[in-house]
Amino acid sequence: MKEKILIVEDNPQSMRLIEMVLRAKGYTLVKAIDGEEALDVAVEERPDLIIMDIQLPKLNGLEVTKRLRETSAFSHIPIIAITAYAMKGDKEKAINAGCDAYLTKPINTRELPGVIAQMLQSQ
Repeated sequence: MKEKILIVEDNPQSMRLIEMVLRAKGYTLVKAIDGEEALDVAVEERPDLIIMDIQLPKLNGLEVTKRLRETSAFSHIPIIAITAYAMKGDKEKAINAGCDAYLTKPINTRELPGVIAQMLQSQ
């Protein structure tokens, strides 16, 4: 069975792009469009990897990541932060919150599958 990836993204175009890229690689996908839903879906679905938008309604991606990292079930799950608002210091904030990698939007569709494969192998 192919790995399950949770995509947390509130922008429909970004969600579709990420879905297209990952479906082509055969991953099982589950989705959430805000921070609260991300927590619920993560607990219910137990994904192998999470792609986490930082700018989300309700709870931002950094807060969601911190909450997930507080539970042992999510201490080892790779989390990739993605954001359109790449400011100086943002990568450090994401890493400090518990993200394992940081990518900027627009998503590089050639780079994303490689980053995901690398993260899943190193689990």
